Amino acid sequence: MLYIGVDLGTSAVKLLLMDETGDIKNIVSKEYPLFFPHPGWSEQNPEDWFEKSMEGICDLTEGFDKSQVAGISFGGQMHGLVALDGDDQVIRPAILWNDGRTGEETDYLNEVIGKDKLSQYTANIAFAGFTAPKILWMKKNEPENFAKITKIMLPKDYLAYRLSGSFCTDVSDASGMLLMDVKNRCWSKEMLDICGITEEMLPTLYESYEVVGTLREDVAARLGLSADVKVIAGAGDNAAAAVGTGTVGDGMCNISLGTSGTIFISSEHFGVDEHNALHSFAHADGNYHLMGCMLSAASCNKWWMEEILKTKDFGKEQEGITKLGENNVFYLPYLMGERSPHNNPDARAMFIGMSMDTTREDMTQAVLEGVAFGLRDSLEVARSLGIRIERTKICGGGAKSPLWKKIIANVMNLKVDVIESEEGPALGGAMLAAVGCGEYPDVKTIAQKIVKVIDTVEPEEELVKKYEEKYQKFRRIYPTVKCLY
Repeated sequence: MLYIGVDLGTSAVKLLLMDETGDIKNIVSKEYPLFFPHPGWSEQNPEDWFEKSMEGICDLTEGFDKSQVAGISFGGQMHGLVALDGDDQVIRPAILWNDGRTGEETDYLNEVIGKDKLSQYTANIAFAGFTAPKILWMKKNEPENFAKITKIMLPKDYLAYRLSGSFCTDVSDASGMLLMDVKNRCWSKEMLDICGITEEMLPTLYESYEVVGTLREDVAARLGLSADVKVIAGAGDNAAAAVGTGTVGDGMCNISLGTSGTIFISSEHFGVDEHNALHSFAHADGNYHLMGCMLSAASCNKWWMEEILKTKDFGKEQEGITKLGENNVFYLPYLMGERSPHNNPDARAMFIGMSMDTTREDMTQAVLEGVAFGLRDSLEVARSLGIRIERTKICGGGAKSPLWKKIIANVMNLKVDVIESEEGPALGGAMLAAVGCGEYPDVKTIAQKIVKVIDTVEPEEELVKKYEEKYQKFRRIYPTVKCLY
């Protein structure tokens, strides 16, 4: 049988076709626009997601026996607010995870409602990118739109709704809305009251591997697929990526170098960081995870290469970087503000430490190192909780760079396991579809079967020492410049 994984990203939807053995048969990507109507705002049109996904599924399955497609599932950009009216029409463009407009609402939740109460209700505190602050923003600034809301959903759940008619979400993605009681895997009545919404406005909660419905007749006809194709709930992109890298069960770690950057630690037990610098979310394997998320990771390198250096040859720009651990230039990777661990939507990127002999390579190296240092900030929080991690998987576009993987290994002093397929959320989505269709009994079993480590980047003792000294300097920069934002 064949299974489709849909990775609904920020810049494109990536679709993957996999058979029951985990063999990847085809991959297709379709781009769509991202809108910045005001500084710090970030929006997309949900109709673009649907149309490009439909085009992508048609291209993905062309030349294959479509009768063999058994299930579709998702990994999706998290936290986005998609609001529908009584006629199932999208009320306004979706407000995305990296949108920074909700500073006042975030402060209200954290300071007036209080972080202790939020953590009690949801296991997390408010971050500007979360969904609940966006709902409060809409209520205050667009009351006429807020009054029209009958359904609130997340980006991938809009796709599931259009494909199957099922108003659903999964626990991993819903964890990032600040509306769910993560420990008990149910909606928080207290948070719904605070936001002025009802449970009827929210989707039914499922585990990531559960079937939510089948393809609608009209959708199946357009795609040339059977209306019996199962639609499985799916997961937030980071949880789906963790499934795709085999980061399931207890004490496993994955680093994602995508548009955003994450460090993801899976656990069989519910736990909360008392300072709430890390997110405490439900995992797609039926358990839990802690996650540190920085808003700009590979996007920092993309910005530096394409907007500043005016090149798309990323590899060539890295060829001249040879003096690791000796760079005197530092880069703060806060192009869109920052989430973990600083929780500051007003933070901004900067270079510091340039001199007359600073080179183009130094600046490029600083960008790569700055992202690694930013991820190390979250790792240090996990270490302060007594969590001991010795190795990590890695995925995302940035993971294709051997240099960046080496920097990550030595900045974090972790063994970095490279897996055979670095397809992340799309592969995770296809794996969840296979579990939902009964091909495998659970997520852990399919991960053990399919995910294969093909290389390990080992930290080097001398380089670890050099980067330790550099990191201690890096971590002093943000507190020093914070007053400037």
